[in-house]
Amino acid sequence: MTGMDTRTPLDFLLTRRSVPVRMLSAPTPDDATLRQLLTAAARVPDHGKLVPFRFAVLRKPAVDRLARVTQDIGTAQGRDPDKLVKQAQAFLDAPMTVAVICTPRPDTPIPLVEQEQTAALACLSLVNAAEAAGFGGHWLTGWMARDRDFLQAALGLEPPELVAGFVHLGTPRGEPPARPRPDPDAITQWIET
Repeated sequence: MTGMDTRTPLDFLLTRRSVPVRMLSAPTPDDATLRQLLTAAARVPDHGKLVPFRFAVLRKPAVDRLARVTQDIGTAQGRDPDKLVKQAQAFLDAPMTVAVICTPRPDTPIPLVEQEQTAALACLSLVNAAEAAGFGGHWLTGWMARDRDFLQAALGLEPPELVAGFVHLGTPRGEPPARPRPDPDAITQWIET
């Protein structure tokens, strides 16, 4: 672990970067640290206080199993073999993964889209908490996040549950590459009246 981040909160948000999964390695957060990261990740806006998500912590053997399930189910479904290799490799490269599982409640007046957004915010919060604690994280989805066959075989999920994100965690090996960021002026409209 490289240690706690010392940037100011705003500087942290202005400069944060996800670490590509291939650049993550052991050590991963220990159980006590991971509990802190999950506590931070759970502090997200949540209309109706439904907590429409839960976490599944996947240690290395379980993550490797997800790689095999990705390859097996994707092949059986006729998915692009080259893409399957890349998708399975992301699991193989990950030293630890937290599946953020969206657990929507259709029996409430809170729109499902808002419940899914809350689960997605937990993914981003987990990546940010990991970086703030000196680790690295990367949030991925892919077809596996919503495919019923994969969700059942890999995680035992039943409808309406799905995966908001697979958050891969570890220690960064080097500085993550810079990537272009949007120009706020190009994507912002100022409305006065």
